[in-house]
This record gives sequence, C-alpha cells and structure tokens, in this order.
Amino acid sequence: MLKLSGRANSINVQKVLWICGELELAVIREDLGGVYGGLDSSTYRRKNPNGLVPTIEDGGLILWESNAIVRYLAAKYGRGSIWSTDPAVRAISDKWMDWQLTTFWPEVRAIFVQLVRTPESQRNSLLIDQACLKAIDAASILNDALATTEFVAGHSLTIGDIATGVVAHRFFALDIERPRLSHLEAWYSRLSQREAFMRNVMLPLS
Repeated sequence: MLKLSGRANSINVQKVLWICGELELAVIREDLGGVYGGLDSSTYRRKNPNGLVPTIEDGGLILWESNAIVRYLAAKYGRGSIWSTDPAVRAISDKWMDWQLTTFWPEVRAIFVQLVRTPESQRNSLLIDQACLKAIDAASILNDALATTEFVAGHSLTIGDIATGVVAHRFFALDIERPRLSHLEAWYSRLSQREAFMRNVMLPLS
C-alpha cells in the first residue's frame, strides 16, 4: 500500500492526496511537518534529505518532490485517464506544472504567508500589494488559456490541473481583491465539484 508522509494542510501534500483520490488509491498517511514536527529526525532525513513534505513509499521506491510524485502516480496508475497517451497533451500538462512552480505559486505563497502565517501587526503591506499584482497577472495568463478548454490541457482532467488547482484554491480563498476572471472561475468551479478536490484541497487555510 502507498505510504505518504506529510500533513494534510500542506499544499504539496494536497497534490498527492488529490491524485490518489482521483485514482482511488489507498494511502496510509503519517502527519509530519508544521505543528507535527518530525522532519529533522534521522529516519525521515534518510528518506528525504531536504526535510520537507511530501515523501511517498511505493513498494521499494522512495520519492520526494510533489510534482514528481504526481507524475509518477499518474504514469503508473492513471495511464489513459489522468495520464494521457498523447505526448502533446502530456507536454501541455507538464508545461502548466512547471509554470505553477515558477510563476503562480511563488506570488500566491507570498500573500499566503503574509495574510495567514504572519500576525497582522507584522505584515508587510508593500510586499502583499506587489505579490497581489503579480499573482493576478499570473492568474490572468491561466484565465486566458482556459477560454477554449475545460481543463488546462484539453477537455479532461490532467495532472496539470492538479498542480495549478491547489494554488488556485488559495488564490480564491485568500482575502484579496481580484478582477473578474470568468474562465478561471468556471474552471475552479468545475474542480470544486470533484469529490477528491473537495475532500483534500478545499480545507480551511491554516
């Protein structure tokens, strides 16, 4: 059975839990990180020398880095469904996974850290304003891409939606002003109707 190390409210752990839900994979999860600690133990560091979550164990394989884990699970257990047999679809999906890491999440994360993790008296309003502008610019790119497709790589869910969808949840859940992004909002609404997304991603921000 698949073993997963990481707290359920971690955005990167949520990617793994979401794809496991979509693929109906049984998972044994151990709370680690955040208030649970445990990331600096020698046992865990032997599995993941970065001391971060998530880490999975699948048979003899130990794997870390959330997008790599999502790709692996999709390729092994979701071929022909969430893992398209069309290389072009997979490439588009991969593009959005990379974009999530380099462009969308860094700005949303900056807002998240300020508004959720930082006491109000210690918040950096300039940083928040700058990150909001950049996050909205990034969200607008995704909004435009979704003008003609239901999901990021076409008309069915792929792992590109999983990587971008967890960030989109925080983008919409944070208390910030946003312009109307109708295509992004419609896509997020479609994601929000999926049981695995509701159960594993639509959690209170903390």
